[in-house]
Amino acid sequence: MPESSRKQAAPCGAWASPITAAVVAAGSTPLSGVLLDGADLYWLAGRASEGGRTTLLRQRDGRVDELTPAPFNVRTRVHEYGGGAVLVADRRVWFSNFADNRVYRIDRYGAPAEGNEPVPVSEGGALRWADFVLDRIHQRLVGVREDHSAGETYPVNTLCALGADGTQLVLDDGYDFYSSPRISPDGRQIAWLCWNHPRMPWEGTELWLADIVADGTLANGRLIAGGIDEAIVQPEWSPGGTLHFVSDRSGWWNLHRYDHGVVHPICPREAEFGLPHWVFGQSMYGFRSDDEIVCAYIEGGVSKLARLDTRSGRLTPIDTPYQEIRELRVNGDSVALLGGAPTVAAEVARIDLAAGHREVLARSIEQLPEAGYLSVPQTISYPSAKGRTSHAFYYPPTNAAFEALPGELPPLMVIGHGGPTGMASSTLKLATQFWTSRGIAVLDVNYGGSTGFGRAYRDLLKEQWGVVDVEDCVAGAQYLADQGLVDRERLLIRGGSAGGLTTLCALAFHDVFKAGASYYGVSDLKGLDADSHKFESHYNEYLIAPKARADAVYAERSPINHTDKLRQPMIFFQGLDDKVVPPPQSEVMVEALRARGVPVAYLTLEGEGHGFRKADSIVRTLEAELYFYLRVFGIPVPADLPEVEIENLG
Repeated sequence: MPESSRKQAAPCGAWASPITAAVVAAGSTPLSGVLLDGADLYWLAGRASEGGRTTLLRQRDGRVDELTPAPFNVRTRVHEYGGGAVLVADRRVWFSNFADNRVYRIDRYGAPAEGNEPVPVSEGGALRWADFVLDRIHQRLVGVREDHSAGETYPVNTLCALGADGTQLVLDDGYDFYSSPRISPDGRQIAWLCWNHPRMPWEGTELWLADIVADGTLANGRLIAGGIDEAIVQPEWSPGGTLHFVSDRSGWWNLHRYDHGVVHPICPREAEFGLPHWVFGQSMYGFRSDDEIVCAYIEGGVSKLARLDTRSGRLTPIDTPYQEIRELRVNGDSVALLGGAPTVAAEVARIDLAAGHREVLARSIEQLPEAGYLSVPQTISYPSAKGRTSHAFYYPPTNAAFEALPGELPPLMVIGHGGPTGMASSTLKLATQFWTSRGIAVLDVNYGGSTGFGRAYRDLLKEQWGVVDVEDCVAGAQYLADQGLVDRERLLIRGGSAGGLTTLCALAFHDVFKAGASYYGVSDLKGLDADSHKFESHYNEYLIAPKARADAVYAERSPINHTDKLRQPMIFFQGLDDKVVPPPQSEVMVEALRARGVPVAYLTLEGEGHGFRKADSIVRTLEAELYFYLRVFGIPVPADLPEVEIENLG
């Protein structure tokens, strides 16, 4: 008997699902910071039950130990987004602690109970540290120091050495931002990246090289690559002492090497071997030997793992189950990574290249729903405005027990990722499966401006935020409707923060979507500048307009100035403690819809800021959003779904 004949037909959106709002709220364990030191593998894991702190774990000889028990919180806020909070080298560990900004060292290699409690190295306070490397000759760390001692003014970032006794020596200053210090294998040279306002690091960075002299200072510093229109990421030294890096000078983030004063491309390819520098410590390649690199690269929005012969430029695929690969580390035949796929939540894994064996050390979600309830996305490309081609992941409705009524097409929910300089991946996310398992299709859009598709595609959002991203979301919904896959009269769009701007613009300036949800969405672009931190303080000059033209463009694109154009039902979710997008940005929109008789719902959450973190808040908002859509589209509402007040709904 065919599987479909065993399913019950029911209206799309009303299918019963084991992926409840409570299951989504229970969430996953955040995993990051994968590192190798010899045979030992380290990673960071979030502890939701302990106030969301991050702890460092190590696998050694088959045993996993937690090295940073409470109250330590292994996290840094350099550039506010952090990353690069841990260094492991020579059987020692250094890490930044979030609460006091101090750098701590763990000297012994056993578990904490064996006497290797972390000891402070730096003074902390107004000084934040990230992205360490060990200078063995001078017995010190070199990292990025961010000095907040000036108070309300922007902090000062430098390349700085930190001695074992806490002494500090600034090695380079004068640039707005620094990252990625890397010392050569012989300890005699150091490379690093730096850049200045108004550029973001995916616009242009500089790669510098200097000699480390006997007294520990730097000499003969020289710019060897990069500039205002070339973005460089992840410099690394080969075991033999040749500097490698990823540059987008070809239009794609490809691997290069610097050899005797000349930069050589290693493997020219229309693929991305690097990621945008939102956080420190990202890694997409490492050396298996002097002549072989193990690398991850992105083609068509999907990650692949391969060996790269640095002499011939030949790529040899390495088979894995993953379609998203991050945090790649290599030590000989041992490869460690953070990977995920449509039916695999993010997990830490080790691959033995010689034996062809893969071992999973940690999973972000230990118990997954049955496979019959998981929607496997299709990678699609489709025509968009002005002759562009856009990209997305399409998730069809999937449920082991239910199917659509005869002749029924499902509603479609369109999602635009945050950033906005980022990308959607196909890694399993329960928040997406919540909708697809109920009979609502999902389109996760990698609109123009997303990473993973080359520099030209990334720069499509230059001065076009609120235009190109919106056009690509609209075009994606229309494409699926034209293909007969979704119901043209039940197209939804939702987004949070930057994605909320996309949602509001789509509903205000286009007549395609029939309802929408805004989670603390940006409705007033000018307000973003006033609340921005140093790292993003000039981001809008790239996304929207240089300051000389900004006010006029802000007024033109901000949905708060076009509330008269909102005609479709909307639900708004707003944290009352949100300082980035304060409640008035939502309240003005709600009042405009209310006054004009458009169906609207507004849920506020006490104790929540920019992004909802409490489990009960996540449950409440997901259930409210589902209830809203069901009522708006006249779909039967389950008896156990809490009611939400929807004004102006007859």
